[in-house]
Amino acid sequence: MKAYDIELILSRQLAECLSIPVFITDTEGNLLFYNEQAEEILGKRYEETGEMPVEEWSTIFKPLDDKGNLLSPEDLPLVQTLNNCLPAHGSFWIKSLVGENHKISVTSFPIMGRGNRFLGATAIFWKIK
Repeated sequence: MKAYDIELILSRQLAECLSIPVFITDTEGNLLFYNEQAEEILGKRYEETGEMPVEEWSTIFKPLDDKGNLLSPEDLPLVQTLNNCLPAHGSFWIKSLVGENHKISVTSFPIMGRGNRFLGATAIFWKIK
């Protein structure tokens, strides 16, 4: 089993207690966890998908613009945060793993450890009605 920094472990613990969807990655963009509320939008339980690289999660959840065009990973707030260690925000459509389309708003922010070490990023998101 892989060892994680305490800040990532605590981020996961917090995500499990929140009532909004949360997605957590490491510095390389590898998905480390998403919570039960995120499962409802993404269409699969975390236990079914597990950890995965950014190249996989940024395309299998099918992020789309308002015209239905696939967004590139670089257009996603979480990937922007991973690239520049700054918060980011955006809204787009997502096609879940069960084929449902949801318009979501996403805010991402870096996870910083002691000594200002960049450890990963978190995205919180919610459906737009």
